[in-house]
Amino acid sequence: MDFSRFLSDEFEVKGWVNAAFRAVQQEAPGKVDAHAATLVMKLQLFIQEVNNAVEETSHQALQNMPRVLREVEVLKQEATFLKEQMILVKEDIKKFEEDTAQSMQVLVEIDRVKSRMQLAAESLQEADKWSTLSADIEETLKTQDVSLISAKLTSMQSSLAMLVDTPDYSEKCVHLEALKNRLEAMASPQIVAAFNSQSVDQAKMFVKVFTEIDRMPQLLAYYYKCHKVQLVAVWQELCQSDLSVTRQLTELYDTLLGTWHAQLQWAAQVFKNPYEIVTVLLIQTLGALVPSIPVCLSTAMDRTGQDTKLTQLLELHDATVHFAKGLEVAMLPNLKEQNLVKVMELVEVVYAPYKPYQLEYGDLEEENLLIQISAVPLEHWEVIDCVQELNHSVNKLFTLAAGAIDSCVKLTDGLGVCGLLKALKALFSKYTSDFTNTLQSIRKKCKLDDVLADPLFQEDWTAFQNSVRIISICGELLHQCGDFEQQLANRILSTAGKYLSDSYSPCSFSGFQDTSSAEKKSSIKNPWQEYNYLLKENPSEYASLMETLFTLKEKGTSQHSLLSSSRAALARLNQLSHQLAFDSVFLRIRQQLLLLPRMEGWSSGGIGETLTDDLPNFSLTPLEYISNIGQYIMSLPLHLEPFVTQEDSALELALHAGKLPYPPEQGEELPELDNVADYWLGSIARATMQTYCEVILQIPQLTPHSTKQLATDIDYLINVMDALGLQPSRTLQNIVTLLKAKPEEFRQAAKSLPRRMAAAIAAMRGLEG
Repeated sequence: MDFSRFLSDEFEVKGWVNAAFRAVQQEAPGKVDAHAATLVMKLQLFIQEVNNAVEETSHQALQNMPRVLREVEVLKQEATFLKEQMILVKEDIKKFEEDTAQSMQVLVEIDRVKSRMQLAAESLQEADKWSTLSADIEETLKTQDVSLISAKLTSMQSSLAMLVDTPDYSEKCVHLEALKNRLEAMASPQIVAAFNSQSVDQAKMFVKVFTEIDRMPQLLAYYYKCHKVQLVAVWQELCQSDLSVTRQLTELYDTLLGTWHAQLQWAAQVFKNPYEIVTVLLIQTLGALVPSIPVCLSTAMDRTGQDTKLTQLLELHDATVHFAKGLEVAMLPNLKEQNLVKVMELVEVVYAPYKPYQLEYGDLEEENLLIQISAVPLEHWEVIDCVQELNHSVNKLFTLAAGAIDSCVKLTDGLGVCGLLKALKALFSKYTSDFTNTLQSIRKKCKLDDVLADPLFQEDWTAFQNSVRIISICGELLHQCGDFEQQLANRILSTAGKYLSDSYSPCSFSGFQDTSSAEKKSSIKNPWQEYNYLLKENPSEYASLMETLFTLKEKGTSQHSLLSSSRAALARLNQLSHQLAFDSVFLRIRQQLLLLPRMEGWSSGGIGETLTDDLPNFSLTPLEYISNIGQYIMSLPLHLEPFVTQEDSALELALHAGKLPYPPEQGEELPELDNVADYWLGSIARATMQTYCEVILQIPQLTPHSTKQLATDIDYLINVMDALGLQPSRTLQNIVTLLKAKPEEFRQAAKSLPRRMAAAIAAMRGLEG
């Protein structure tokens, strides 16, 4: 039997038993019981053997236990002894240190004395060397060998450092400087020749020499002077050429940019800090130009006409920006290796010529816009031409305004926003003024202010049609103004927004704080992006700019009032256009109504006066004046139909924004603005009725017949209003009630009506009040 299976970790009793009986069942099924008895006996024998082995092992362990205990006790004693020995060693070491501390201190002092003696010996040697070198230097100078002379001077310099406390130290210093001057003067032709010929080996030799004698600034001065002379000569040649100022600047900048790349490549082989040296070269060159760039800009601006002054300035500035971008691209990859203070100085020098113009940008832009808008003709002899020019002027206006935004971004990088807003307000103010004058001119051409009574009634709808076109133009103005204001806010925030710090608040602004949140995130700043002329030159305007940006950022670009005054001015234009259109329609009615008080027959008996006194009212017919007015009003819906039929979003916007005179009386429902024709019809009808009431009360006297005639005329007008679905005014109804009242019933009818009206009608009819 294989008993190894009992040692397995995966042993299972049921599986072992099944496996043990499986073979017996297949071979001899009848011997299962005998096989089971055999297995039991074998297992019992195996268990007995295991018990015997465990017992024997336990007996051996019990016998070995005393010996193990003894060994552990011995080990414990040895550990205790070792601990005692370590304590004794520690005490011996401590005692040794105490005994030898004084000896060690003596050794340290002796070593210090030895070091001082060696230093003194070296100093004496150096001091002695000064005398030797001083005696030999004249002979060395005669050799004209720059390297050898430099080595001698370097040694003398080292010797002089040891003679600081000697009485004649200052004289020795003067003598050494004089020797250095002689060496520099001797080497200057070779230095100039090396820099002019761009000899790397020669230049390296001189860098080594001048570094050793502490004269690197003087060597760099030679370097700067050599190249400045060449670059200034190029500039003077350009100034004497026939090229435009813009082209001259472009050529200069191309030369300087080429110099940057060429000299940087050369200087990297010679100097330790090539970026800083080439940067200083450009700074000195730009400052040494004759004539200077500011003078050239001033001359160019003086020669330019007022209408093209800003354009000329932008062209010049664009050339400078192109140069600056080229330098920025060249410097950016190695910005960590550069002296950022010098780079910022270069940025200032490059942009400085434009600073006076940038600070005056608002005035320059305003002057430019006013000149440009003044060249847009609005006034013409014919009304149709005026309307045409007004229509064309809308796009011209907003093209100028959009151009102003571009100019602000190009010239000031968004810092001139306050000046831009001021210029835009001046532009819209000038435009609305010219537009208003044109409307006044159109009124005169259409004789809308000529209210003298004209007995001839002639319909002329030309003025009204032109007025409708003008209203549509005003709608386009309002629409484009809204879009432009949104565009303006977005451009301001996208360009000048970088100057607004995340921590900015209007209350805590001091004028000299972090202007960019990116500064806190990046340890390396890009000086080309940090240039800010406004912060130092005009802090108050900068504070206003920050407040504007803060408002735009907090409220959003859709909730702003950058051009609120301009929008209000355009709304007033729309209102004037509505008044123009209204007057063009109402003029004919007003002229007819003004005839009423002066008509003959109201106070004297006309033809058939006595014959018709007792005739019923229906026998009378409306007079010509009121018939003309009634027919005219009945034709209004036909002429107002374009308001409803044409799909003109600008006209719709203007009509919804404008208000008409003669609004509905209190308590009367306002018509829906979706039906603009009805709104206009109602306004004209109310104007007609109100004016009719006013001129009726101006009639000096009424006979009984004329009273009936006037009541008939009023009834006719009321019928016209009813036919159009309009409600007659209360005043007109009260007047017709008083006119129809019999003399004996007049007092009773007048009780519930206004006293002044009743008294006026009673006086006209010759009745007692």
